[in-house]
Amino acid sequence: MKKVWCILFVMSITSMVKAQEKKATDAHDVQQTVIDLFDALSNRDSVMLKANCTADILIFEDGKVWNIDTMMGVIIALKKLNDYTRINKIEFIHTEIHNDVAWTTYHNQADITVNGKNRSVKWVETVILIRDGKKWRIKILHSTPAR
Repeated sequence: MKKVWCILFVMSITSMVKAQEKKATDAHDVQQTVIDLFDALSNRDSVMLKANCTADILIFEDGKVWNIDTMMGVIIALKKLNDYTRINKIEFIHTEIHNDVAWTTYHNQADITVNGKNRSVKWVETVILIRDGKKWRIKILHSTPAR
């Protein structure tokens, strides 16, 4: 009987460890999706941008409502700039996952240079993501300027 309990105990511990590893991997993947979205803006990469968003994404940006077409317009405008760099600093505050829905909140800072002029912009943001197969995609992004 002791042997059976030992086996069940080891199986239970192994199952809990695997579940924790999966949660950590999922949280990393959720956060990486956010990082990839802002890397797409930095690189002016519309393909990468679309790959990390749902087709019906909604973005709430400082009182305005944007969609994927708005974001594509931003990418097109950025591509016209010869002297453009954007360096992102993202500090995650909290990430939570329930089945195929996740949300994460973070501080976002972009150090932007356009035509030799530097500026730094800071936001506090929350995104809601859905799992699409094995890939997380951003469905809603709510952005508030940090003042």
